[in-house]
Amino acid sequence: MTMMTQIRHAKFQIGQVVSHRIFAFRGVIFDVDPEFNNTEEWYRSIPEDIRPRRDQPFYHLFAENSESEYVAYVSEQNLVADTTGVPLRHPQIGNMFETPENGVYRVKKPHIN
Repeated sequence: MTMMTQIRHAKFQIGQVVSHRIFAFRGVIFDVDPEFNNTEEWYRSIPEDIRPRRDQPFYHLFAENSESEYVAYVSEQNLVADTTGVPLRHPQIGNMFETPENGVYRVKKPHIN
């Protein structure tokens, strides 16, 4: 018996600026998991009525809201493309990305010594 696995394609890309559908924060994507890959404790901490499905891409973001900057882990269903064009201020962005072009941050090329 062969099992067919469904291949999921991420809707968003590394370097893309996104906003959360429910909560007032936005950020730049720096990594993508094809499906949920965090702790059970983290998953259960999300209120059940808004808890996302596990079988979808999850994104690691350099995120920020009006008060602070942090790293967030967000399901695809809770993200939308951010088209404001407003620059992000997260201090870790410059370590990984170049200045954005057309709203998308490009990953810095590694320096070879």
